[in-house]
Amino acid sequence: MGTDKKKCMGPVVTGLLAVFCCTLWGSSFSAVKIGYELFSIASDDSGTQILFAGLRFTLAGIMVIAAGSVLNKEVLIPKKSEWGMIFILCLFQTAIQYFFFYIGMAHSSGVKGAIITGSNSLLSILMASIVFRQERLTWYKITGCILGLAGVMTANLNGSGMDLAVRLDGEGFVFFSAVSYAVSSALIKRYSARANPVMLSGWQFAAGGIILTGMGILMGGRLTVFYPAAAAVLIYLAFLSAAAYTVWGILLKYNPVSRVSIYGFTNPVVGVLLSAVLLGEGGQAFSVKNLCALALVSGGIFVVNRFQTEKESGRKDEG
Repeated sequence: MGTDKKKCMGPVVTGLLAVFCCTLWGSSFSAVKIGYELFSIASDDSGTQILFAGLRFTLAGIMVIAAGSVLNKEVLIPKKSEWGMIFILCLFQTAIQYFFFYIGMAHSSGVKGAIITGSNSLLSILMASIVFRQERLTWYKITGCILGLAGVMTANLNGSGMDLAVRLDGEGFVFFSAVSYAVSSALIKRYSARANPVMLSGWQFAAGGIILTGMGILMGGRLTVFYPAAAAVLIYLAFLSAAAYTVWGILLKYNPVSRVSIYGFTNPVVGVLLSAVLLGEGGQAFSVKNLCALALVSGGIFVVNRFQTEKESGRKDEG
C-alpha cells in the first residue's frame, strides 16, 4: 500500500505546494460570502447559490483544460476508459460536495464553516484507511481523528453547552460537504495512478459545473446582478479551485493521503483569519471557544500525520 520513495516529492516542495493549496481554499469561505453580497444572492435562495457554484466550477474546468493543453502542447481529451472516472469524480469532488457546501455556508458563519471544513483531512484519512484500504489505520490516526472531531463539536458549543439546535442546512450541510470531499480524495489517489491528474481535474470540474448549473436553473436560480467587482470574485473563485485542486491532485498522486493532509490545518487557520478581517467576524473568530476548536482540529491533523510519517521513515531506514 505504500508509495515508492522514488515517486514521492521532496518534503520542501510538497509542503510549499500544500500550503499554497490550503491558503487558496482558506480564502474561499470569505470569497463565497462576498460573492453572495455582490451578486445580491439571498441566504434562502438555494437555486441561485447552486447556479453560482455551477458557473464557478465550469469556468474552473475551462481554466484547467486550457492551461493543461498549453503545457502538454495538445488538447487534453479523455480516453473512453477515463470518462467513467471523470463522472464519478465530478459527483463527489464537485456536484455533491459543493451542493452541500454552498447552501451550508449561506446558513453558517464563515468562521464556523472554516472550522468544520477543517475536518476534511481527518475524514480523508479515515476514508483512505477504512473504506478504500489505501493506508493502515494506526492508533495515532485514531487519536488524531478523535481530537479533530472534538474540535468540530467544540465549534458548535454555546453558553449552555453542546448546541443541539444546529441547522441541518447550515453546519450539517457543510459537514456533508466535508464527507464528500474525503471520498473524492481517495478517488483522486486511485484514479491518478491510471490517468493524468490535470486532465481529471479539468474535466471533472467542467462536468460537475455543468451539473450544478443545470440544478441551479431547475431550482429557479437566476443571476440578475453582475458588477465588475462581482465578476472579479467569480473569476477568483474559479482560479483558486482550478489551481488548488489540480496541484492537490498531483500531490496525492505522488504521496500518501496522510502525508499530504498534514498541511490541511492551514486551511481552517486561513479561513478563520480571513473571516475575521473580511467579514467582520473578529469577535467570533478569536473567541476562546473557536480558538480551542481550531487547536483541536489542527492538533488532530498534526498527531495523525507526524507519527505516521516517522513510522514510515523508520520502515524505509530498516529496508
